[in-house]
Amino acid sequence: MSEKTKESLKIVSQEKIGTDIYSLWLQADHMAENSRPGQFLSLYTRDGSRLLPRPISICEIDREKKRIRLVYRVTGKGTGTESFSKLHPGVSLEVLGPLGNGFPIEEAEGKRVFLIGGGIGIPPMLETAKELKAEKTAILGYRDELYLDEEFRQYAAVYVSTEDGSAGTKGNVMDAVLENGLEADVIFACGPAPMLRAVKAYAEEKGIPCWISMEERMACGIGACLACVCKSREIDEHSQVHNKRVCKDGPVFLSTEVEL
Repeated sequence: MSEKTKESLKIVSQEKIGTDIYSLWLQADHMAENSRPGQFLSLYTRDGSRLLPRPISICEIDREKKRIRLVYRVTGKGTGTESFSKLHPGVSLEVLGPLGNGFPIEEAEGKRVFLIGGGIGIPPMLETAKELKAEKTAILGYRDELYLDEEFRQYAAVYVSTEDGSAGTKGNVMDAVLENGLEADVIFACGPAPMLRAVKAYAEEKGIPCWISMEERMACGIGACLACVCKSREIDEHSQVHNKRVCKDGPVFLSTEVEL
């Protein structure tokens, strides 16, 4: 696991790239050096009444310029994510990170790999696509409006699914896999629980090693509060029950380790 720190990071740029979807670049000298695909940062709002940070997955790491890109969705009026969307370049944010375990990209090098992202689970797959040396196929699932898909095309073959059929396969990511006859030796996936359940079932049926990144709502981000537990096959040493802490033990798990 990478060394985490709490630092004040300056916003380099921010732009809206879709309906309620924002792309934020942070100058993160120490964190950029220590981050890996699949990890996340916890951002503190500038509102003193909000004590808990907001976890946001790392979308891209620019190690040369020592910057980290976060792509996030504004989840509603008066939320922490809405407050982030109103910030401009030059403003600083308190950030804790990098947090969690990333994707084990060394396990997949030289193999055929599915990079499956659904909704706001799409952004963390981009840095994974950039760093992984393998035959990569990105399968991206959207409700309707596409974002980041063109950036993925620089690093992987891209297939998309949309719920309304406006682009790619009508349906979900597994519909796109089946419709296009796609095959893989390893799967990395991030997205909502129903999508991960379908991916996990497919991987088990095909006997494919699969790592999933869980999108639980987190609070402390460091494993102390147990707000983000998921059911596991093994007993957790911390809580002595069949739980794993998504922020501390994950967010990336081997799919056979957890129940969805």
